Amino acid sequence: MRFLLRFLSPVLGLAVAAVGVLVLLEVITVWVAPTSSPLVVPWPTWQAALTSVTWSSSAVRAVAIGIAVVGLLVVIVALAARRHDVRLTDPATEVTVTTSPRSLARAVGHEVRSHADVVSASVVASSNKVVVKAGTLDAPDVVRAAVRERIDTLFSRLPLARRPRVSVSVAATKGVK
Repeated sequence: MRFLLRFLSPVLGLAVAAVGVLVLLEVITVWVAPTSSPLVVPWPTWQAALTSVTWSSSAVRAVAIGIAVVGLLVVIVALAARRHDVRLTDPATEVTVTTSPRSLARAVGHEVRSHADVVSASVVASSNKVVVKAGTLDAPDVVRAAVRERIDTLFSRLPLARRPRVSVSVAATKGVK
């Protein structure tokens, strides 16, 4: 979602700037030569066509609804693209402490990979959930319990405001030849 927002922001900004430049050129053209034809936008024909349109006509309502829907979609994309930081306990009432989900995943991954029986691990973290997938050469059930215990120990050391759920899956991998 953040990529979409980072793409939409400059595109919408450039579109508004282009419309502004067109309006400026048309206004300057009318000031310099009032009897000449329009430069780019055929605004006299648009003006003649719009004189018969009222605020209660169906075309105006359809355009208004379309603009409202597009605006609502842009707001939804912007809200969905916000940062999802992991809150930590505040050391003082005036201070708010957060970390990124990537940093939490990195800390959990380092702790999981430091286990002697784990040969590979991947960790995905959010403020609500941490998912660990590990590979081992030993019995997966024994390693799963040890990995979960290590993660619980890590979470007791970290000043997390709310402890995320943990999902650990361990699979047996083939030995290196």
